[in-house]
Amino acid sequence: MDKIKKLIKKFCTKEIIFYVIFGVFTTIVNVGSFYVMNKIWDWNEDLSNFIAIVLAVLFAYVTNKDLVFHSDAKNFKEKLNQFLKFILGRAFTMIVEFGGCFEMISKCFMTVIVIILNFFISKFFAFKKKDKLGDINEESNNNNTSI
Repeated sequence: MDKIKKLIKKFCTKEIIFYVIFGVFTTIVNVGSFYVMNKIWDWNEDLSNFIAIVLAVLFAYVTNKDLVFHSDAKNFKEKLNQFLKFILGRAFTMIVEFGGCFEMISKCFMTVIVIILNFFISKFFAFKKKDKLGDINEESNNNNTSI
């Protein structure tokens, strides 16, 4: 029982819980905006789906950046770099999902894989924190080059 408690404590972090919560909200943004555009406004299905996906990815980016991974990007270049890495990660997992889906069971399995991959890509690629030593080295390099 202690091993189970340790596992739960290890994997039920605030970061993971927020990631799941905002993932649900991202899905609601995707499905809800698609429904409004396609069913209520009677827009083309492909256009509605494209816009819904874009809105969902933008929502996921903002919530992941600010509320889940607490981005430390300070200037425009760092923020743009994180955004492009986030989009690149989502494009990669979209390819993974397309490549692995042959039927409904594999679609469900691939969705779980994609969610896990998106978490790790966001955490360790798009919103990777600078280590303190890297910050100190960067500051000392900046000081040395300004002389």
